[in-house]
Amino acid sequence: MKIGFNKYTSLIKRLAEIIHSARATAVRQINKSQVLAYYEIGREIVEFEQKGKARAGYGEELIKRLSNDMTENFGRGFSEMNLRNMRRFYLEFPVQIQQTLSVKSSGKNKFQTVSGESSIPQTVSAKSLKSETPSVEFNPELSWSHYCELLSVENTIARSFYEKEAVNNNWSFRELKRQINSQLFERLALSRDSSAVMKLAKRGHIIETPEDAIKDPYVLEFLNLKEENVYTESKLEQAIIDNLQKFLLEMGKGFAFVARQKRITVGNRHYYVDLIFYNRVLKCTVLIDLKIDELDHSDIGQMNFYLNYFKENEKVNDENDPIGLILCAKKDEVFAKYVLGNLNNKIFASKYKLALPTEKELARKISALHLLENKK
Repeated sequence: MKIGFNKYTSLIKRLAEIIHSARATAVRQINKSQVLAYYEIGREIVEFEQKGKARAGYGEELIKRLSNDMTENFGRGFSEMNLRNMRRFYLEFPVQIQQTLSVKSSGKNKFQTVSGESSIPQTVSAKSLKSETPSVEFNPELSWSHYCELLSVENTIARSFYEKEAVNNNWSFRELKRQINSQLFERLALSRDSSAVMKLAKRGHIIETPEDAIKDPYVLEFLNLKEENVYTESKLEQAIIDNLQKFLLEMGKGFAFVARQKRITVGNRHYYVDLIFYNRVLKCTVLIDLKIDELDHSDIGQMNFYLNYFKENEKVNDENDPIGLILCAKKDEVFAKYVLGNLNNKIFASKYKLALPTEKELARKISALHLLENKK
């Protein structure tokens, strides 16, 4: 009997889905087992250290010896740095483990069980974990590499945010590292009050209003354009299109690319919108105008014109009003406040940067976040 092509194609598709699902499950199981094992190793190291803490340099001596012996017996993965990370992992992450990660070991529950009971030893280290910082739960979606990168974030509020975002957005380790280096949390946090910052830490970046979706500044280091070199708006636009996937990650949740150089014709005159996106969360079109110079009032007027046209001619029944974003190289905050005030349309102006923040910028922003953390 001859096999129908469409039926066979459908079979192949279903089999592929089964295989991809099984492989993803296997990866999650490996991640879960590895993370839990390393947490347990960290716990054992800490408890062993506490018994001999009277000796100077005891911890470093122990780590060095363990690294040599464990590498000899179990192979790679037990360098001195990795063992220190396991120790920090136990000390610095809250003892709250999702029920899906519950395990039983040696006849006693070392982790939280389905009943919700926990038998983590009440050592000094465990007590030190009890704080008002946002709780961070172990998640099988994150690998040990993710957690090592999270440990590099000293501020516990920021660390909680990055953990939530990595899970919510399925960030790879490389993307998590980039978002930390580009100071995503700091960029979002410094434009919000303390209560809103704590919501970021507990829930991740939740978009409920157009204001939630906008960052300032946007970091576009992946475009490989140098600030000191002369480039045109068309070159900036082309660089964004060439790196569209990375640009969408920088834009944030829910953005989908629609068009570039969208033509608007009014009174036999043609106008062009640089970039058009759609945000699935806000259910609206987002128009982007690129400016390589400082924000000017004429830029606002032009964007307002675009939005008025789109509301009348492009918006469909189930959509919300479009919003506009002007990405500019420079922006005077006082000028922007007055020129953007009392408009009928939602227009935002954000700076873009072509390089990751400097150490000086990073230190200044982290200092501000430490002040907030100490106020909790």
